[in-house]
Amino acid sequence: METQKTKYLNPYIGGVLLGLVLLAANFVSGRGLGASGAIKSTIVSAVTTVAPAASEKSGFVKEFRESHQGNPMKTWLVFEMLGVIVGGFLSGAIAGRLKLKVEHSPKITSKKRIFLALIGGILFGFGSQLGRGCTSGSALSGMAVLSLGGFITMMAIFGTAYALAYFFRKNWI
Repeated sequence: METQKTKYLNPYIGGVLLGLVLLAANFVSGRGLGASGAIKSTIVSAVTTVAPAASEKSGFVKEFRESHQGNPMKTWLVFEMLGVIVGGFLSGAIAGRLKLKVEHSPKITSKKRIFLALIGGILFGFGSQLGRGCTSGSALSGMAVLSLGGFITMMAIFGTAYALAYFFRKNWI
């Protein structure tokens, strides 16, 4: 049986392309990349739709809606994230990697892998709100404008990942 090797983009080319996207985002919109703002817009819109009376009483939701002219779903970050989702889907489809499966180590189950991914995503989302932005917004965009905070954020992200990788590696290797 012959095994096929999956082809991926060269990481150096990918890094240059990401830098060009970041430059284009700053040039076109006057701001960098980021994902957590789109999630915040989606949550505020959902709360307003599901519980309009409660959203009027919530200072944060009301202020966020007003700062976005009443419709937080019409922000640049929401359209950016839609583009990321559609672009990722199209890239997977074109490369023949679009499959419904859970990749994980033989040492754990698919259920455990999904659970750990959800917990990690929730913790990362919570952390992005505490840190006032996600890795794209705080670290990449911050570093692109030579912000000391951007460099500190990137070091904290990678430093924490290296420090914790040893303890969690058995779930992926």
